[in-house]
Amino acid sequence: MKLHTKSALTGAAFVLPFLAGFALFYLIPFVWSIRYTFTKGPGGLYFVGLENYQDIFQSAAFRLAVGNTFRFILIGVPLLMALSFGIALLLAEKFRGAGFFRSVFLYPLVIPAASTVVVIQAFFAESGILNQLFQWLHLPIQEWLHSPHAFSILIGLYIWKNCGYNLILFLAGLNAIPRDYREAAAVEGASSWQITRSITIPLLIPSFFFIFIISIINSFKSFREAYLLGGNFPHESIYMLQHFLNNNFQNLSYNRLSVAALLTFAVIFAMVLLLFQLKRKTEVIL
Repeated sequence: MKLHTKSALTGAAFVLPFLAGFALFYLIPFVWSIRYTFTKGPGGLYFVGLENYQDIFQSAAFRLAVGNTFRFILIGVPLLMALSFGIALLLAEKFRGAGFFRSVFLYPLVIPAASTVVVIQAFFAESGILNQLFQWLHLPIQEWLHSPHAFSILIGLYIWKNCGYNLILFLAGLNAIPRDYREAAAVEGASSWQITRSITIPLLIPSFFFIFIISIINSFKSFREAYLLGGNFPHESIYMLQHFLNNNFQNLSYNRLSVAALLTFAVIFAMVLLLFQLKRKTEVIL
C-alpha cells in the first residue's frame, strides 16, 4: 500500500506542472471569456444576458467572416485532401526519384509564411511579374490581391503549404497496408482503380478521418497568410473569422471578441465531435 501511494504521489508530482500550466493559460482564461460574453463595461461589470450574442449575429462583418471561413473550408479542405491523396498514391510506388519528390513536397513546411507571402506579392502585386506578363501580351492587368482573385490565391497558398504534411500522413497509412492484398488483387486481374477503390480507400478510412480533422484545423491557421496578404482589412473575399477576432482585440472590444471566440470554439468542437461519431459508425459498418 505504501509503495502504491508513493507511486501515485510521484505521478501526481510529474502531472501537476502540466495541470497548473493548463489551468493558468487555458482553463481560467476560457472560463473568464465565457463570463465576458454575458457582460459589458470595463472589466465586464454589467450583466447584459444575451445582448452580446444578439449584437454579434446582427454584425455584417461577423456574417461575412463566417461565410468566407466556411467557404474556405468547403473548397480548400476537399481540394487539399484529393491532391495530397493522389500524390501519395503516386509516390507510394517505387520509382527512381521518388525520395527526391517526397522531399520537395516537404519544403513548404519549413519555409516561413512571411517569405512565402513576399514571393506571392512579387507575382500578384499590381506591378508584379504576372501583370508585367499581361502587359507584354497586351492583356488588361488585374488587381489580384484586391479583388475576388485573392480568395483563389489564398486557397492555393493553403494547399501548397499543407500538402506536404498531409502527404506524410497518407504515405504512413499506405505503408501500413500489407502489399500482399494489392498484389493478390492484381493477380486476380483487378485494375489499379479497382484496387484503390476496394482495398486502399477502405483500409485508409481511419487515416482519412484524422487527416480531414487536421486539415480543418490547419485551415483556421491560414489567417497568417491572409493577414500578410491583405492586412487588417483585406478584400472582403478573404475577410476571415480570425480577422474579425483580431480587429476586435485591437479595438478592445473584449465582449464581442469573447462571443466570437466562443462560437468559433463551439463550431470546431461540434464538427470534430460529428466526425468522430461518423468514424465510429463507419467502423461498425466495416
